[in-house]
Amino acid sequence: MPKTPLQLYRETKASWERSRSVVIPDRIAPKPAAPGGRRVAFLIYRGNPRCGGQGVYTRHLTRELVEMGHSVEVFAGPPWPELDEGVGFTPVPGMDLYRDPDPFRIPHPSEFHDLTDLSEFGIMLTAGFGEPMAYSKRIRTILNARRDEFDIIHDNQCLGTGILELANEGWPMLETLHHPITVDRTIALDHVDNAYRRFTTKRWFGFLGMQVKVAQELPAILTVSNNSKQDINAQMGVPLERMTVVPVGVDPTVFRPYEGATPVKGRIMVTSSSDVPMKGLVPLLEAVAKLRTERDIELVVIGNPRPGGRVASALERLNLADIVTTVSGVSDEELARLYGEAEVAVVPSLYEGFSLPAIEAMSCGVPIVATTGGALPEVVGTDGETGLLVTPNDPEALVAAIRRLLDDPELRSRLGAAGRERVINRFTWQVTARGTAACYDAILEGQPLPTSVEFD
Repeated sequence: MPKTPLQLYRETKASWERSRSVVIPDRIAPKPAAPGGRRVAFLIYRGNPRCGGQGVYTRHLTRELVEMGHSVEVFAGPPWPELDEGVGFTPVPGMDLYRDPDPFRIPHPSEFHDLTDLSEFGIMLTAGFGEPMAYSKRIRTILNARRDEFDIIHDNQCLGTGILELANEGWPMLETLHHPITVDRTIALDHVDNAYRRFTTKRWFGFLGMQVKVAQELPAILTVSNNSKQDINAQMGVPLERMTVVPVGVDPTVFRPYEGATPVKGRIMVTSSSDVPMKGLVPLLEAVAKLRTERDIELVVIGNPRPGGRVASALERLNLADIVTTVSGVSDEELARLYGEAEVAVVPSLYEGFSLPAIEAMSCGVPIVATTGGALPEVVGTDGETGLLVTPNDPEALVAAIRRLLDDPELRSRLGAAGRERVINRFTWQVTARGTAACYDAILEGQPLPTSVEFD
């Protein structure tokens, strides 16, 4: 139901009052580079790890780069990132139009400082998403004033026009593109149910035209799986020879089996940072509804489904509120202990460019059921050896695989142990940092990007 003018007035007034108390954090100087180390400006337009995998990638990769002797300063927009000691930080204030608890807010006039701010707000008013463009304009101004302080820029999937301008102005540049957002748009459009929603969904993804153009012109792109590399080439037109693959990682000393974390009979766990069709939570809920008719089970969801969204509606429709628990805001160790209390972890995504939840669960020794969407087979490994793989968007296939694991303790134990071994051998943040640093060296020395990491 549309909001009344009085509701809008009250919400806007409350939002303006919250804006008065917003505090911009201080800059943190980075640890200087060791002899031979690079000075890296690391860019992320939306940095908090609670916002999804890109924030996690930023925190752990920058920490390991600093451990290697590089100097790294993160330039992030709100919500602010969580960073480790030695990693520098410069806040890049923006409009923060989607902040909690007042997303799609109307800023106070005093919050507008330049045309970039006005443009970002105007794009939101027309149902678009202007953060990447606006951040790229702001960061171009900031970095050009500090040109002699850095050797290279590493942009984490902003792909705004300002990023391309920095590259054209002579900045050495590495771009991380986790997967083509064209996939997100396609899946989102496949799940809309009326013409208006289709229009607003297409408009929201209007930034894709900019990102495709920028990606096509940038000289060096790092992606996280061979599947993503092929999809970026096919859907965004980026030549294969300008891309390399460096997988993301996990800390196996944190994500590990913990003493005292005993699996709860019938407990299933899923991690999802967003309430979007691509994450496949609704098919999983349908599978859980089927399984509860034959056994006692419970589902723990790590994430915060949007009130009134698809997941919340499915929970109500399927009458699952009594066996589904949602958890958010947990530390990595708390997350690992929660994994240890699950008999089965599930990654039901329709598509993934990689999948941090998959390797986090595997590193904890939890047997995993994942779909074959995108790079998941590349990450999880061989079906029946390091996990179970099923077709995406197929509740019955999820039912069969979850049931198989719940009924077979020996299979759970074998897959859990094999999954952890696979992660330790292939997917750690140290491996990610070494591969990323090799890309910096190649760019700065005028050499081709290193050969992609090969997966079994």
